[in-house]
Amino acid sequence: MDDLRARVQRRRASEVSLRVLAAIAVGAVLYFGHAAFIPVALAVLFWLLLTTPVEALHRRGVPRSAAAILILLTFIGLAGGSLNLIWTPAQAWWVSAPRTLHTIERKLRPVSRLVERIELLSDRAGQIAQPSEDGAGSASRAARAALQSSPVSGSDALTLLDVTRTALVAIVTVVILTVFLLAGGPPMFARMSAALASDVQSARMLKVIDAVRQEVGRYYGSIALINLALGLATAGIAELLGMPNPLLWGAVAALFNFVPYVGSATTLVLLTLVAFVSFDTIGRVLAVPSCYLALATIEGQIVQPLVVGRRLELNPIIVFLALWFGGWFWGICGIVIAIPTLVTLKVVAGHSRGGRPLQEFLSPNDLSRYHPKQVGASLALRRERGSS
Repeated sequence: MDDLRARVQRRRASEVSLRVLAAIAVGAVLYFGHAAFIPVALAVLFWLLLTTPVEALHRRGVPRSAAAILILLTFIGLAGGSLNLIWTPAQAWWVSAPRTLHTIERKLRPVSRLVERIELLSDRAGQIAQPSEDGAGSASRAARAALQSSPVSGSDALTLLDVTRTALVAIVTVVILTVFLLAGGPPMFARMSAALASDVQSARMLKVIDAVRQEVGRYYGSIALINLALGLATAGIAELLGMPNPLLWGAVAALFNFVPYVGSATTLVLLTLVAFVSFDTIGRVLAVPSCYLALATIEGQIVQPLVVGRRLELNPIIVFLALWFGGWFWGICGIVIAIPTLVTLKVVAGHSRGGRPLQEFLSPNDLSRYHPKQVGASLALRRERGSS
């Protein structure tokens, strides 16, 4: 009996070791082969986002290929139009960056003087610190020098051409793969699953894929409309409060809000910084982040739960870790793919037999589940089941 138990434990340990080694191997392949896998991952993401309208057009009699090309062209046109709309204010803000740095230095000069006086008082035996204005002036000159355009050398030009070529190849790959995935639709996945698995497993796989396709598409479609409304409201408030480039900050709010928790916090910091640079009175400075915080609270606590529901909410800690590791693993593309990957995993876990632990792991913590009375009732129920 002891020998059998020892063999079972050794077998489980070997299985765990093999799974860990397999995960490390897959991670290494994805990391070092990112140039090949990133376009595929982005194509799958766009397929999940655009498959719902394509299937809606197909149900109305439009061929899938034509519907895929039409929806993809519409998406590219909307993205290009939005980028063109905010390009001019973004460029103007970048050109004014040296003046912005100078304004920050001027407004922080009293704080700098106070810090220097505290240092002088705490270390009287040290050397006399240089005047803060000289430090501020040198920092301003250094910032302006860093932001000025410098002539591009031959090696820099070759590097730029290589990066441009790689980006163009990746974009073309993403577009072609997205068209193929959208045009293939469920029949393509049915043929692939039937060739790789049995009928029962194929039917289950198709059910999960269809659930992921519908849930993720509906989720991000609703989120896109909510973020668009949030961006318009942010731009309107920025216009009313007299902030420069209100359309730019509305677009930033809408775009960053696709990243749960982290995106809205980043937007809040940016708007506070812009208000600090733009206004001289503390009341006007505080009005900007206060209004955006109110908008973000209404969006996150009222609008989004009513429109989207709470079934696809994510744990903030898991979201932060996914963004962190996604950025370290695949850079900007990893950050873009991180949240859709978590949503997809939660949908798959919700439609799998043994996926409830993963679903609870990805969900936000519900403290009501750990109320002492509910825990006691759960333990009593388990005792009754055990005794029976």
